[in-house]
Amino acid sequence: MRDHIVVLTGAGMSAESGLKTFRDNGGLWENHDVYDVATPEAFQRNPELVLRFYNERRSQLESAQPNAAHKALANLEKDYRITIVTQNVDDLHERAGSTHVVHLHGQLKQARSSKLEHAIYDIGYGKIEMGDLCEHGSQLRPNIVWFGEAVPMIETAAEAVATADHVLIVGTSLQVYPAAGLVDFVESHVPITVIDPGEANVSRARVIRKGASEGVLEWVRLLGDG
Repeated sequence: MRDHIVVLTGAGMSAESGLKTFRDNGGLWENHDVYDVATPEAFQRNPELVLRFYNERRSQLESAQPNAAHKALANLEKDYRITIVTQNVDDLHERAGSTHVVHLHGQLKQARSSKLEHAIYDIGYGKIEMGDLCEHGSQLRPNIVWFGEAVPMIETAAEAVATADHVLIVGTSLQVYPAAGLVDFVESHVPITVIDPGEANVSRARVIRKGASEGVLEWVRLLGDG
């Protein structure tokens, strides 16, 4: 049976593809305070601003490309069972070729009903406008898990981590819960590697102090040598 590798990815993974994240700049995301664009209260207060913000992110994503780290992880599926658990809302893992991706914080290319969480629609890189309604008559919103909302896929992610033979953490400081708690589900004998040019906050982890692409390529080489 092939080893199961679970990869936890965050903002640093997509940053090398040119996608900015709010943690780069003191709580700002593309010059917007995250509490103005990434909370249910923000959507209630100014839905036009929130929709415009995510429409711009979707347009930006359309021109972004998977980087070497995305491609290297996708390529591992030839020899290993790979589960990607990502905090990113882009589709770069899928476009690189990864086939089992768990999106903790939702997906930018989806809309959902503002009243019914299960009414989800694929919209590609198109826009969501005021007046765009689900079939039940409520305004559509981005299918993004905003601050203060439940994370529907966290149990799926925890189950994957609990069955891992290797855990790789790339581009995330794992400071935001519930994602930060996923490492608690890793079996004690399972090796954990963190790829981050800064400080790692995961105990007992081997740390590769490099950016996502350089670090993932090094880790893949070490995996092959092991």
